[in-house]
Amino acid sequence: MERLEIQRIEKEKWHQLEAKDLERRNEELEELYLLEGCFPEAEKLKRDTRLLSQWKHYIQCDGSPDPSISPEINTFISLWKEETNETLEEVIAKSKLVLNLIDKLKLILLETPPYDLEDKNIIQYQGSILELQELLHLKFNIATEILLRQASTLADLDSGNMEKVIQDENVTLYVWANLKKNPRYKSVRFSETQIGFEIPRILATSDIALRLLHTHYDHVTPLCPVPTSLQEHTATVTHFVKDEVKNEEAAISKELQEEGKQRENESSSVQEEETKFEEQGDSEVQMSFVQEEPEATKFELEMKLLSETVLSAQLLLIENANEKPCFFEDNEVDLCQFTTLGGVYHLDILELPPQCKPMKGWMIVEILKEGLQKYIYPPETTEDVETENAFPPIEVTLEVQENVIFFEDPVVARWDAEGKHWQTDGISNVSYKSEERLITFSLETFGPVTLIQDSHINMPFQSWELRPLDVNKVLLTVTTVFTEIQIQIKENLCMLASIKLNNKKHSSILEGKWMTPISFICALKEAGLNIFPSGHSHFYVVINYKDPLVEMKAYRQLALLSSAFAFGWSKWNTVCNSKKVIVKLKEHLTEEPTQKPNWTNLMFSGDRAQRLKINENSEAFSEALQEETEFHSTLYHMVKDFASKKAMEKIRSSNCQFIDSVCYMLLSTRLLSYS
Repeated sequence: MERLEIQRIEKEKWHQLEAKDLERRNEELEELYLLEGCFPEAEKLKRDTRLLSQWKHYIQCDGSPDPSISPEINTFISLWKEETNETLEEVIAKSKLVLNLIDKLKLILLETPPYDLEDKNIIQYQGSILELQELLHLKFNIATEILLRQASTLADLDSGNMEKVIQDENVTLYVWANLKKNPRYKSVRFSETQIGFEIPRILATSDIALRLLHTHYDHVTPLCPVPTSLQEHTATVTHFVKDEVKNEEAAISKELQEEGKQRENESSSVQEEETKFEEQGDSEVQMSFVQEEPEATKFELEMKLLSETVLSAQLLLIENANEKPCFFEDNEVDLCQFTTLGGVYHLDILELPPQCKPMKGWMIVEILKEGLQKYIYPPETTEDVETENAFPPIEVTLEVQENVIFFEDPVVARWDAEGKHWQTDGISNVSYKSEERLITFSLETFGPVTLIQDSHINMPFQSWELRPLDVNKVLLTVTTVFTEIQIQIKENLCMLASIKLNNKKHSSILEGKWMTPISFICALKEAGLNIFPSGHSHFYVVINYKDPLVEMKAYRQLALLSSAFAFGWSKWNTVCNSKKVIVKLKEHLTEEPTQKPNWTNLMFSGDRAQRLKINENSEAFSEALQEETEFHSTLYHMVKDFASKKAMEKIRSSNCQFIDSVCYMLLSTRLLSYS
């Protein structure tokens, strides 16, 4: 009887708290809506920045084209096509501008929200990227041919063969021309390095040149297509926005007409005794009132629509794909599961072009109409060759790019030009020396080669923490099986603060560089530090599934509170159901971390937040409410119950761009689902 009575009292108390929560729900949600006005505000600032960047480029007048303007980029491409006889050094110097233009176009596609991107623009930008990529590679081929024509004049005195090495921040080029055709010279090593080839006798006695062009970028992998669901969603949102604006504008104009008529009637009833000056004053007041009200209404509508579209775009970021990528053939690399790292190694066996000859003070050279030709190895017809082993695989030794981190031995993949994909067959005897950063393997046929790593090697995460550092500045720490990554976020910028590998600090060129969130995410991925799940990642990683709407609302509210509260991973988040998330939090107003943090566990279900009685050391999970606490509709109002005055002031004075950046980083890492 006592037990039943206790249960009845608890149930009654629970119902009272629920009733109290329902009473103030509308009021709390309205206040949250006002606070979350920072997201559309930040989006407006980003739009202004995008427009300003075009203007800045225009007034710079530095001669470089604006890649987003079709006539400008087309003119640039046409003029560069007409330039002939460019040396490798000149092409490499020009490639910096070309790569910059490609990066700008890729950033436009990534940074412009889906509802602001039209299909024709996507096609235009992707078309320009492909043209620039193809033209750059063509220029490298033409410049290589010009170099090889004069190979005999650049021959090494000791070996009698030509060797050329050019190193740049984006490209490393190795060229070797076989002028002596010595059958015993089978080991080609460049500039006293380990990089080179072990060639068979048939190549050692042929008129060939070997080229290793290591581009630190990847222009071989096809561009990611814009998902159909995204395009459909964009069209829906855009259509909805336009319709809403039209309806509202019609309503405003109708309102204006009615107000105008009403004011005309009022003004006609004004007594004639009033002075003309007073009449003029009245009409000015009326006119200003008529103009101000619709302007304010229009601004409110614009912000409301922008708020809805931003919300939709944020939800898209954490949407899980319904279907796994299409079936892949044997040995084909699944680019949803793996990622190319360290650029592309273009390995080519080239036919040595006719050499230039001095004659009566002139240099005469035969120029082949078909240009630089690839030497086919192994040849298609092998009737003249007696032994079967005349065309063995060629051993290649490559250097792994210094700024890329491989957590496991890299996998070598070759490009299949027919199928337009990377595949792992035709490669054998792979060995990797991690200290020297050298990888050796045997290759049956030459072509583009790359190194791949599992995109999800750092997922799921072991833990995470978001801690305030200063006004509008936080530190996000993500701990994985292999590494601990610390990211600083301030205003609309992010920076890699530190990396630890096996509990030891690892230096990276990205450290200390402030970038916009999207540029920062791309840079981390290219460095092998991928902690950003894609829509297909849940097919390759065991995740702690959470309802996308609840997850998104949680990230938005964590970002709002991040300037005064520290949040962290809770082991109970994996125990509760998919409609709820649990995080631990504490008030944090100093820059230094506290020695013995007094964490509180919060549970949030999208429309209800509550403090839990359990802590991280509790033996069993329970949704029991902490004594003397209440339910609230938002995390903001939940912490308001126990937060200090200083903490609440910091939250209210937070910069809108800072909140938006923190939210974007949380949405991109999806810590609540992938930890």
